[in-house]
Amino acid sequence: VEGIMVDVWWGIAEAEGPGKYNFNGYMELMEMARKNGLKVQAVMSFHQCGGNVGDSVTIPLPKWVLEEMDKDQDLAYTDRSGRRNYEYVSLGCDALPVLKGRTPIQCYADFMRAFRDHFATYMGNTIVEIQVGMGPAGELRYPSYPESNGTWSFPGIGEFQCYDRYMLSSLKAAAEAVGKPEWGNAGPGDSGSYKDWPEDTPFFRREGGWNTEYGQFFMSWYSQMLLEHGERLLSAATGVFTASPGVKISVKVAGIHWHYGTRSHAAELTAGYYNTRHHDGYLPIARMLGRHGAVLNFTCVEMRDHEQPQDAQCRPEALVQQVAAAAREAGVGLAGENALPRYDETAHDQVVATAAEKAEEEQMVAFTYLRMGPDLFQPDNWRRFAAFVKRMSGAGKEDMCREQVEREASGVAHATQPLVQEAAVALTN
Repeated sequence: VEGIMVDVWWGIAEAEGPGKYNFNGYMELMEMARKNGLKVQAVMSFHQCGGNVGDSVTIPLPKWVLEEMDKDQDLAYTDRSGRRNYEYVSLGCDALPVLKGRTPIQCYADFMRAFRDHFATYMGNTIVEIQVGMGPAGELRYPSYPESNGTWSFPGIGEFQCYDRYMLSSLKAAAEAVGKPEWGNAGPGDSGSYKDWPEDTPFFRREGGWNTEYGQFFMSWYSQMLLEHGERLLSAATGVFTASPGVKISVKVAGIHWHYGTRSHAAELTAGYYNTRHHDGYLPIARMLGRHGAVLNFTCVEMRDHEQPQDAQCRPEALVQQVAAAAREAGVGLAGENALPRYDETAHDQVVATAAEKAEEEQMVAFTYLRMGPDLFQPDNWRRFAAFVKRMSGAGKEDMCREQVEREASGVAHATQPLVQEAAVALTN
């Protein structure tokens, strides 16, 4: 294990007011990491914690940001029925000075600059990666499948999030530019709702509206807006961190594997990934990251197709392969994460296989294991984790004997028992 990943929450570190930064708790953590020779992957978390998979606490956006969103509710992503989402500021207003005189992009850039300056002596030696949060759950996507209040549940297709007035004015301009002003008033009216399945909707069904001239126009615009948001944020991030040699920039892309086996890939489309039977949605993202020298961080590498509900056409393994191919073609590094907390050998085996089976140029450059919590420190889980780490460190090299790995892992588990018990207690309290 080379290090730890930590969310640097906008809602905590700039809570007191615009430009008032408090990184005290983080300073303590960075110092602990440095003392123990661990590296840190710091996530610039410009989203709310709460309402997504694995969220066990609630950390809203800074209060002063929420005040502005209350005054102008169009700063929040909005769905067709007018439901507002407060997880992340809508990318429709990226370049407008709507946050007490600053644009959202300026706020993000200022935050990253303050972080860099505050941790100047740690940059490149302890802090070696900055993951730039680009949307809900820190991922480059729209909040198309919010779990809070039961709005969405797996494996629903989700909904398009383009109904705030800033997004709509961009859509209107795009429709006029192609000489079809009637396309600019709203998103597709027949795309169903959050919990629907593709076949329930005229837009997403097999020969549906997604594959018409209008569908192609809308999806191109919707996904392009997301790409431009990524481009703006990455330009800001690289501008801030160029002066920090030894620091990589990365971006997280969501592993939306349900309905991947259908023609329309509905759940990916509503999230902003224009990926269908006829259109590769991940190559443009990988190329955009490539322009900025960023790493593509992808989730769901622990999942197997047969573990998922078959009727929902889940294909996590095929999705991981497609994204790996896009990363390879664009010449960007691919890093992995598990999407769900898993402590079992089946999930570990899948991660090791994904990491090891690739040819040299396709191998993952890093893997982040989620997550450190009381469950990880249960004796059996800890022993399995030790074995998993041992195997990952040898992934792609000569096949290590499983028994030898198990033996060494048991030794590690035994030797670290007092520390692990301490950690488990500390995390439970």
